[in-house]
Amino acid sequence: MVYPLDQVLVVMPAFNESEVISQVISEVRAILPGVSVLVVSDGSTDGTVEVARAAGAQVLELPFNLGVGGAMRLGFRYAVENGFPVAVQLDSDGQHNPADVPALVAELERFDVAIGARFAGEGEYTVRGPRRWAMKFLSGTLSRALATRLTDTTSGFKAHGPRAVALFAQDFPAEYLGDTIESLVTGHRGGLTFTQVGVAMRERAGGTPSHNQLKSAVYLGRAFFALVIAFLRPRRWTTAAA
Repeated sequence: MVYPLDQVLVVMPAFNESEVISQVISEVRAILPGVSVLVVSDGSTDGTVEVARAAGAQVLELPFNLGVGGAMRLGFRYAVENGFPVAVQLDSDGQHNPADVPALVAELERFDVAIGARFAGEGEYTVRGPRRWAMKFLSGTLSRALATRLTDTTSGFKAHGPRAVALFAQDFPAEYLGDTIESLVTGHRGGLTFTQVGVAMRERAGGTPSHNQLKSAVYLGRAFFALVIAFLRPRRWTTAAA
């Protein structure tokens, strides 16, 4: 079915994004009239909560920083408890274009999860060095495991249909890269189907990037171990609702 915007919950994990989050919320509401916006403050200490509420978003607060996975798990639970069949993960720093959301949601007619892919022919987003090697390795490995061609398995821009929302409200990884790599494995084991849509990334609207040169240098090793953990973790036998 085609999901109208008033059935879509946009979930924005946020850690100390008070500088830009009001602008991002306003853009989402202007481009996507009718959607509900939920900001999950991931232990922010800079006024993110107050700014987001003033901009008109619903806000949930985590008492300390859990990472994107922990914030999204709370977002999925909120979606289930409030009757939203669709949840869209959107960065709170302005890098994701809300205008791409309808194309992602449209894919939920046939798939459970639609990934906004940065390396699928749209835009000029590039990465180099260890991060590029890691992304290519992860994409190749997970594409074979899921029997679906995926070029951007670490994207944080995704639309989730009812079966995915129900599954991830119960079982969504909170570890490092869990919201990307491990969530794909968890979803696959739970019977979810995946696709991707090419999107163009933008520069951060402000704030501080979450990575630096040192973090990029160790990204390859951490990504590899995250993938190993994802496949070795015992299956919990949760299955997406039909």
